[in-house]
Amino acid sequence: MARIDAVINAVGILRERGGQRFDAIHARAPCALFQACEAAGVALVLQISALGADAGARSRYHLSKKRADDVLLALPLRGVVVQPALVYGDDGVSARRFTGIASWPLLPRLGRAEHTIQPLHVDDLVAAVMALLAEPPARSGRVELAGPEPLSLTDFLQTLRAAMGLPRGRVLTIPRPLVRLGAAFGALLPNSLLDGETLAMLERGNSGSPATLRHLLGYPARPPAQFIAPAAAPRVRLQAKLSWLLPLLRASLAALWLGTAAVSLGLYPVADSYALLARTGLSGTPASVALYGAALLDLALGLGTLLMRRRRRLWQAQIALIVAYSAIIAWKLPEFWLHPYGPLLKNLPLLAALCLLLELDESH
Repeated sequence: MARIDAVINAVGILRERGGQRFDAIHARAPCALFQACEAAGVALVLQISALGADAGARSRYHLSKKRADDVLLALPLRGVVVQPALVYGDDGVSARRFTGIASWPLLPRLGRAEHTIQPLHVDDLVAAVMALLAEPPARSGRVELAGPEPLSLTDFLQTLRAAMGLPRGRVLTIPRPLVRLGAAFGALLPNSLLDGETLAMLERGNSGSPATLRHLLGYPARPPAQFIAPAAAPRVRLQAKLSWLLPLLRASLAALWLGTAAVSLGLYPVADSYALLARTGLSGTPASVALYGAALLDLALGLGTLLMRRRRRLWQAQIALIVAYSAIIAWKLPEFWLHPYGPLLKNLPLLAALCLLLELDESH
């Protein structure tokens, strides 16, 4: 911290995952940083906290933020705790989640009560922080920064939808018990925005006066309707739709492989499976190895499609296997080309879907 004029701490997580813990990231590390700033004589420290990290805080997210905020404001240096409302940033993780939800065929309303938020754009937050650096408050304290207008979560999603060039969406009200069940399930998914704590924070509300932000900026803050620039709308719209269409495609492929494994392991008469294998030239032990080995391979591919995080080789393996299966069946069982259910012809869109995943899936 030697020869440093000002320090900004903007480190934070929304949910704990792996080794990332609220206590370490939101409390102990910032407190150590602030104490080092005091020892080195740093003139100004800005802590990016969160709206809601106050005396009424109940969530571990807000409470851990408040711990560091209180330590900073108790130190004999000039400390400013910036408490922004929900922040929207182009290509940010939360922004992608919100635009993805906004592009759904049905927009969710979480219970009958409208949850109020007051989002601000990250560019306005940065400009406000720069203004605080240029002219810090006369004494240490908290600065609440809220966007220009309070919105219900549903209205915010409709606003993002319009900014992406999509028509107004139909709304599906989800009963409160199902919302809580979804939050409990979301707690098991590492990338979900919704769990019990985030639901409680949403139900508490996340809004405040827009006056402070406007004063710091010297001009009106950007309204949510302008969060997405018109030139960027086609790209954002495509990313938003792919954010849920690609997982849906992956889930359908997983169901295909897992279902095929279950059928091969006994749901389909084993004697009939052996009869088909005999027509390809396999009988006895080789037929058993082929039948159950292929079933276990299908099971592994299904589980891999659901669980693996690096999937490029997985898509390549599935393409190769489908091509191999199709070639053998076309050679040994050619009547399946003309089967009324089209078992071989269905492999063509499957291969196209896998090629799409291979090209667009960002996991490597």
